[in-house]
Amino acid sequence: MQWAGLVTAGAAMLDVAAGGGRHTRFFADRGNKVTAIDRDVSALTAQPNVEIVRADLEDGSPWPLPERTFGAVVVTNYLHRPLFPALLDALMPGGVLLYETFMEGNERFGRPSRPEFLLKDGELLELARDRLSVTAYEARMISEPKMAMIQRIAARKL
Repeated sequence: MQWAGLVTAGAAMLDVAAGGGRHTRFFADRGNKVTAIDRDVSALTAQPNVEIVRADLEDGSPWPLPERTFGAVVVTNYLHRPLFPALLDALMPGGVLLYETFMEGNERFGRPSRPEFLLKDGELLELARDRLSVTAYEARMISEPKMAMIQRIAARKL
């Protein structure tokens, strides 16, 4: 939410692995048109400005939203590295990537603890290199809502 102001009012946005729809509701309430995608959409509720897409992003199927671009892509608490190219392609020029998830070191605090679910040090910065202009980046320990090691980035597509 700290970097939500980077997202143009009314811009179409994509909430990846939307879960219960916390970010979907937040941005829809701000007037953005939100596409919420997840394999389990049972916790998502229909509302104005929201399109719900059921898709398993990890089963090897093609990206379910080909040719669609968004003014913002939001990803939180989710990591599936094979999606990185599709997520960047889904951003229109000038579009904003807001990404936050767990990183190495989180295994000290519980789940996720497997390396495939933890970003490597500087991995989001590397993803942005030569493709995105970074507005903000953090890699640190947090204590709320629970102790965790996280990385977060807010960046605009060049």
